Amino acid sequence: MPPRPIFPLWAAVPLSVLAGVLFDLAFPSVAWWPMAFVSVALALLTLIGRRAGGAFLTGLAYGLAFYLLNVDFTAEWVGPLPWLALSVLEALFVAGGAVLISLAYRWVPQVVPRRGRILLTAVLVAGLWTAKEAVIGGFPYGGFPWGRVGTSQVNGPFAEVVSWTGTAGLTFLIVALVAAAVELVRSPRRARGGGIRPFLPVGVLALVATALVVVPAWATTPAGSMRVASVQGNGPAGYFDEREAGDILASQYDATTPLFGADDVDVVLWPEGSVDVDPAGAPVVAAALDRVVRQVGAPLIANRIDKRGDEYFNMSFLWREGTGIEQTYDKRNPVPFGEYVPDREFYASIAPDLIGMIGRDYTPGTTPPVFDVDGTLVGLAICFDVIYDALVWEGARDGARVYLFQTNNADFRGTDENLQQLAVARLRAIETGRSVVNLSTVGTSQVIAPDGSTIDGLPADEPGHMLTDVPLRTGLTPAVLIGSSLNALLSWGSVIVLAGLGIIVRRRSRGHAKTPAP
Repeated sequence: MPPRPIFPLWAAVPLSVLAGVLFDLAFPSVAWWPMAFVSVALALLTLIGRRAGGAFLTGLAYGLAFYLLNVDFTAEWVGPLPWLALSVLEALFVAGGAVLISLAYRWVPQVVPRRGRILLTAVLVAGLWTAKEAVIGGFPYGGFPWGRVGTSQVNGPFAEVVSWTGTAGLTFLIVALVAAAVELVRSPRRARGGGIRPFLPVGVLALVATALVVVPAWATTPAGSMRVASVQGNGPAGYFDEREAGDILASQYDATTPLFGADDVDVVLWPEGSVDVDPAGAPVVAAALDRVVRQVGAPLIANRIDKRGDEYFNMSFLWREGTGIEQTYDKRNPVPFGEYVPDREFYASIAPDLIGMIGRDYTPGTTPPVFDVDGTLVGLAICFDVIYDALVWEGARDGARVYLFQTNNADFRGTDENLQQLAVARLRAIETGRSVVNLSTVGTSQVIAPDGSTIDGLPADEPGHMLTDVPLRTGLTPAVLIGSSLNALLSWGSVIVLAGLGIIVRRRSRGHAKTPAP
């Protein structure tokens, strides 16, 4: 028989809201990572025994409570409509995932013998939660993989596991542990071991959790260091900031001058949007970039908008004195409704004023996310590029020994967005076993070691620079090698298993219906 709901619907909905609020507390700026475990447990308890309609409602409540808090930075400048639209869209996906999880709770007891239910339920629920995150991270318009359970654990004891499993695998393991604990609490004594072994499953669960805590991160190989001069100009880089052409460049240049004459610098790094005038049409700009390279004695990696025909690209480039732009990388994942408008005519008919504010559409890039800096390959990501697994892993597979992430958080001053993005960058360091320089126009900028610890940093909303000997690493972690396959296996494998359970339950119900009464 399917289980009965633990909570009536009138109680489950507010408990789901509470769970969503607690999940937000697991992320910066509060960053109480244990709240993710409490949140997942509450969310699952509200779904046990729930029919599809009730599960959808409780899942929607959970998703709205979380996203309305977690992505409130999207309302900072353009009002509530984008914030509400994004939150509602993501909450609908959460609600859909909640329905699937509720079906797992209904169908597993009808198919699986009692002794195997705890394990299968925990694994299946965790896989379905991971599948929900995969859908949010890929659909629509490339998805928005923000606010994943795994990402919330960058400060927690399980963070090093991400080098083995990737972020999706870490999500799976955490939800599986919580789901198993929930099943142990609510299952009869016989299901927990029975007889003289009532605590055997509890011991196994504790052993698994301990193993995940003590497992070390995958060890990549030290390969020397690179002296990086990274500069946070704190210029007027926001979309609505008042400025003249060249003001952002001037702020970056001024913040770089203390580095003139520095010893043994290997590369100068400027953030996203740091060059706001095309040097090809402005000799004074080209001369300024040449002077930076000459005075610091190292090539410059900067970023600007590049127009090619009728297309615009968010382009990072490596600049050398005398030769100018030597290498380029175009942002792979421009932000929908931020850097371009998909289906522009349709959305313009709904919100013409808002859509009209986005005057140009950026084209996704196709160039490899690596630069060769005098023989050392560096991996690249521009702003929200960093939240997409495939791009970061590609850089490592292409031979990057360090990551140089450029971002512009000026539109989100005073919000948690920059700290949330920084948390993703820290997790990327652990995941790939490589150092990360995460540099913003306005902060928070940091140099992050391969273990996720902070080597150097700059406070937000202040100009400054970091001159850091950044460790280099070679070798690939299991997350980089098998992360995408593992995500697919956990996510879509769970959906297939759930579908199989549904078929079995349906056939059995038909068989019972056809059996004549004695």
